[in-house]
Amino acid sequence: MGSTELAANLFRATQTEEKLRRDAVDSKQLANKTHYDVGQKVRQTIKDLGGTMPEALPSPEKSIQQLTIAAKNKNAPE
Repeated sequence: MGSTELAANLFRATQTEEKLRRDAVDSKQLANKTHYDVGQKVRQTIKDLGGTMPEALPSPEKSIQQLTIAAKNKNAPE
């Protein structure tokens, strides 16, 4: 996940959290809908600005799981 995708995801998460608090969301169903709605608005904003949609961004060379395993192996005593 590159910096563009990370930034969009962080923005979505922070805005969702704010909206959940502001609207005093108290049910799982409404919280899920709020997450979905905010995500759609973030996606629409990216599209409106001419940005690259997350699914069109290049995939990383290694997954988080691969990096985690490599880090553990690197730090393992010999």
